[in-house]
Amino acid sequence: MTNQTQATSPSRTQTSRGGIKWFLLIPIVLCIFGAVTLLLRAQDAKKLTAGTNALDTEPVTLTHAQQGAPDSEISLPSTLQGYSDSPVYARTSGYVAHWYADIGTHVHQGELLAQIESPEVDQELNQARAALSQTQANLVLAGITAKRYQELIPTNAVAQQEVDQNNQNLDAQKAGVQAAHANVNRLEQLQGFEKVVAPFDGVITQRRTDIGDLINAGNSGMGAELFRISKINIVRVFVPVPESYSDQISDGLKATLELIALPGQQFEGTVTRSSHSIALDSHTLLTEIDVPNPSGKLLPGAYAEVHIHLSAPVKHLVVPVGAILFQSAGPQIAVVDGTNQIQLRKVALGRDFGNTIEVTNGITESDQIVASPPDYLVNGMHVTIQPAPGGEKS
Repeated sequence: MTNQTQATSPSRTQTSRGGIKWFLLIPIVLCIFGAVTLLLRAQDAKKLTAGTNALDTEPVTLTHAQQGAPDSEISLPSTLQGYSDSPVYARTSGYVAHWYADIGTHVHQGELLAQIESPEVDQELNQARAALSQTQANLVLAGITAKRYQELIPTNAVAQQEVDQNNQNLDAQKAGVQAAHANVNRLEQLQGFEKVVAPFDGVITQRRTDIGDLINAGNSGMGAELFRISKINIVRVFVPVPESYSDQISDGLKATLELIALPGQQFEGTVTRSSHSIALDSHTLLTEIDVPNPSGKLLPGAYAEVHIHLSAPVKHLVVPVGAILFQSAGPQIAVVDGTNQIQLRKVALGRDFGNTIEVTNGITESDQIVASPPDYLVNGMHVTIQPAPGGEKS
């Protein structure tokens, strides 16, 4: 019995030790399982965060402005204008009795264009002349009376007060004659305005009156403008030169005009003046070019293409047309800064080359430009830069 007990005791001891080992392994396995679970959850959280951030940013591809070919001249659209262009108004009211110049008539300064009948002015002039004669007669009488009283004063036949009164009356009559003269001159000038004449040499481009029309003096009301005259021996054009070319513009610079109506013909002109100020809305310099027109081929109002010959070649930046955002604030370009945020910049556009367009102000060659910006881009929006179609980041 003793031997059996001794034989079984070691086996029980070994069994109990094995149970203890398995009991100790369970917590270890649970710890390992928990650590793995936490690690997997952390990875899932990172993936979720990355996905959320990806949803918060806008994927974009980038491009850069390129240097265009240097220009030795610039071409700009324009409209021809007469060197002088003026409406002709009546200076006196009345009815048109005759007109002598129709549209297309070449007239000289002072040439009669129309005759106005103004009987009221004529009668007022007659009345003023009669009043002048009356005041002149009163002046003669006042002069005689004043002289007579002045001669009687040494004899004490008249009082000094009467002499002074007659001298004062003489001065008043002289003033009255001057006033009457001025009134007569005024009415004579109004009567002279019954003849409407050309203010300078030119061509009649519009006639807005006819025989019997009631004419109002001045430049308001019905029947105000009678004619429009334009001086066309020299024509002028005003062109808005982009700011990038403004330092090249100077008086005396040569220019060439081409007209659709006269294909194959060129007309030489000269820059005569500029505004010396860049327009805030368009970033352009208003420039005037005068073109001699002795033959009269160039007609005011005609469309012309102006080629300004620059003193030195000018380089410009071009970008793809799709990079321009046309919004209510004007043309803009989306630029990505160093923190991958959007900056919307207002730009001034130049010539359109089809697939590309000239940008004269607002960006530099080193700016990272969004190639095809969506309309909902705003300042400060985060973006992610995507590879260009060729597989590389632009």
